[in-house]
Amino acid sequence: MLARIKTRGDGWVFAPTDFVDLGTRPAVDKALSRMAATGVIRRVSRGLYDVPRQHSIVGTTAPSVDKTARALAGKAGARLQPTGAYAANLLGLSDQVPAKVVFLTDGRSKRIKLGKLDIVLKQTSPRTMATAGKISGLVIQALRYLGKTHVNDNTVKRLERKLSADDRKQLLADLAFAPTWIGNIMRRLATEL
Repeated sequence: MLARIKTRGDGWVFAPTDFVDLGTRPAVDKALSRMAATGVIRRVSRGLYDVPRQHSIVGTTAPSVDKTARALAGKAGARLQPTGAYAANLLGLSDQVPAKVVFLTDGRSKRIKLGKLDIVLKQTSPRTMATAGKISGLVIQALRYLGKTHVNDNTVKRLERKLSADDRKQLLADLAFAPTWIGNIMRRLATEL
């Protein structure tokens, strides 16, 4: 187990199910508990662990939100789509750091508390998940969060600077999955160079 943990490196967030090929679940749980007690790994939440990352100035840092959400989603092949203030923050449309990070998923709904931060996986429809993991999904969710009345030319210009040529092609390919007003913005983003 330790070799696998070291191979994945600092910042890896994992669950006991990542080691079921190495022994029985009680044996895996016991080994993880021992490693957590010695400080080799850190218990992030019930059933989730990570390899703590060290920073030269701040010391031990918190686990990555994305890696924690992926570990929470599990190995069932569930897809994740950041939404709300977190999606807007990832695209540089908001400086707000949310206290609650919501990911849409086609897997099971789950929730954990990571210090003062809540990470929520919220089950949603297949149509909503059609753009999961793509730039278009992130744009749709960020613009939906900001709302039609708060999206202006400045917002569009900030998005334009973030998008590559491939991103623009993806926006055009996924127009059918966006509400009309967001689709119009995506079309504008895709055609303006």
